[in-house]
Amino acid sequence: MLSSCLTNAFTQENWKFVTNKQGINVYSKAVADSKVKAIKATCELDASASQLVKLLLDVKAGEEWVYHTKSCKLLKQVSPAELYYYSEINIPWPLENRDFVAHMRASQDKETKVVTIDGPAVSGWVDPREGIVRISQSKGRWVIKPISKQKIQVEYTLQVDPGGVIPAWMVNMFAAQGPIESFKKMKEQLKLPKYQNAQLPFIAD
Repeated sequence: MLSSCLTNAFTQENWKFVTNKQGINVYSKAVADSKVKAIKATCELDASASQLVKLLLDVKAGEEWVYHTKSCKLLKQVSPAELYYYSEINIPWPLENRDFVAHMRASQDKETKVVTIDGPAVSGWVDPREGIVRISQSKGRWVIKPISKQKIQVEYTLQVDPGGVIPAWMVNMFAAQGPIESFKKMKEQLKLPKYQNAQLPFIAD
């Protein structure tokens, strides 16, 4: 049932506009059988698909730009386009931090050149830690559409159950802030030399 809810969160078109800051649009919508709304963020970036994919798969770099991320650790590199990683998220006191293990897989449509990266939470890999709430239900997706050689349209969607004791209204109230702050820092990260002129064996720009 949860899987069905998560799928519906991405396929239905009932998104409601929340805010726009610095070219970053944020939307939300209700999800069946969940008090926590799904979130979508979109923007255009002056970068190639390979540049952004390289950043997204650079697990350790997530500590620098993903909102409230305390730590990121690569667990297994399955292939250049697939990996598992662990992350801990800082939550303001008196609430407990959250953590999760995600399975990221990137693929590209050969005709449209649209890149999709799925990153659902998965069980196992890391034992639960005392004082940290494990997120077991989360589904994030990046869709990267080329506009030109050095311009892309990016869409990020997320539906998550934060687990533990945390009011849904609080999650929904601050949900827009996370994508905006992350996208702003992501733009700065893309300017770093290690992402310039990026070329990946599974991406055709």
